Amino acid sequence: MEHAQGDYTQAPLSPRERALCDYAVKLTRRPTEIGEPDLAPLREQGLSDPEIHDAVQVISYFNYINRIADALGTDPEPEMDPNDVGE
Repeated sequence: MEHAQGDYTQAPLSPRERALCDYAVKLTRRPTEIGEPDLAPLREQGLSDPEIHDAVQVISYFNYINRIADALGTDPEPEMDPNDVGE
């Protein structure tokens, strides 16, 4: 089975998982472009507002901690592709 670490668009994800990944990528790469319309695909997949809030918290935390690691020059884990860490 393919996994989502390298390219989630090629992984066998459910529509709900795909919507969450699409949202995470946009929030990570283009946070100033996020708006109410970006929540529609999540709601269409049955996510409640509290679940969306939790997802935003997790996505934001990982972005934050990656920035800290980058700023301090922390080496990525050996299994991580250094070209695929953060944006």
